[in-house]
Amino acid sequence: MTTNKKAYLNWSSGKDALMALHIVHKAGSYNIQKLVTTINDDLQRVSMHGVSVKLLQAQANALQLPLHIIALRGNVSLSVYNETMQKHMQELIHDGFSHAIFGDILLEDLKVYREKELSKVGLEAVFPLWKKDTLSLAKEFIDLGYKAIVVCTSAKKLDVSFCGREFDHKFLNDLPSDVDPCGENGEFHTFVYDGPLFKNPIAFKKKQKVMQMYEPSNKNADDDCFKGQTFWDNQFWFQELIDSNFTN
Repeated sequence: MTTNKKAYLNWSSGKDALMALHIVHKAGSYNIQKLVTTINDDLQRVSMHGVSVKLLQAQANALQLPLHIIALRGNVSLSVYNETMQKHMQELIHDGFSHAIFGDILLEDLKVYREKELSKVGLEAVFPLWKKDTLSLAKEFIDLGYKAIVVCTSAKKLDVSFCGREFDHKFLNDLPSDVDPCGENGEFHTFVYDGPLFKNPIAFKKKQKVMQMYEPSNKNADDDCFKGQTFWDNQFWFQELIDSNFTN
């Protein structure tokens, strides 16, 4: 099936974005021509996932899709975030993009926010995973042959031992009962490094695990990127990953 619906995928580097790509690719309902990722410009890493830009680019190369990076300061306000995002969305519209694909599954407030902001610039949001059973989706990801490593865990929800593990059936079986199998409430994030849509696996090595704390960007609650995100913790473990050819 072919389509003239030119779309970009909001690429987090993790499994949910990959499953959105897989489903859309299989259905042929949208013509995904670009990956779009926000990064922390201070650290040169994917926001929340903590993956380096070098490994992010390696993913894009392996998926054979161009990468559009949106760089944001680590301590960004909501108003600056929205202004920056709208600027980049206008650029994408100018390049002929009409649809934005997201890997969101359950978070209604986040879905409404995305739809509202994109409608302001004339883009249509698409959610191919919306309301799917998260355990079934997690198992499908694994059974399809995709490979991912857990790169970030909420210190509030998971023991540090979960950080750095392979996202596999044993990982799912070991999760506490109050943790979503896809980490949909911010319990964990992943880095996908191989699978059917990859022309080659991503080569990496694990280094140390580090703890990071996050605080609101300023004292104005109405201009805070944490606003409404009550499901988030502010203390996370990150698994450091480096390119396997990096020797320092």
